[in-house]
Amino acid sequence: MGLLEHIRADLTAAMRSKDKLTISTLRSVVAAVQEAEVAGSSATTLDDDQVQKVIAAQAKRRVEAAEAFEQGGRTEKAADERAELKILEAYLPEQLDGDELADIVERVLTEGGYSTMADMGEAMKAVNAEVAGKAEGRVVAELVKSRLS
Repeated sequence: MGLLEHIRADLTAAMRSKDKLTISTLRSVVAAVQEAEVAGSSATTLDDDQVQKVIAAQAKRRVEAAEAFEQGGRTEKAADERAELKILEAYLPEQLDGDELADIVERVLTEGGYSTMADMGEAMKAVNAEVAGKAEGRVVAELVKSRLS
């Protein structure tokens, strides 16, 4: 069973149990996947990696929205966004912890010979190839930047 089929099965189960939060979250994921399929150069179905990228983008939006609501003093809305994020995280690869990520960044930069800020772009490509969806982009960028400067 592919990831999208798994999500649709979970959506059906959520509908049966009347879990409104899960229903709305998974419906938004299915809609985003369908939108990505239509927006592609040739309207085809997405594979699991592509579906995970769509879910990761949805998760990132939830994080950003939660932060914005927190800054605006809307803690109840921020809590809603974080609850949706928890649902989305179940469909994403497990995230690396700080130490694991730092070790990968250190190893990749050393192996690639990246040492200055001029190497930032190439270093990011190399690190992102290693962590592939297991770490948030801005966290990776901060680590790489701090190591290169």
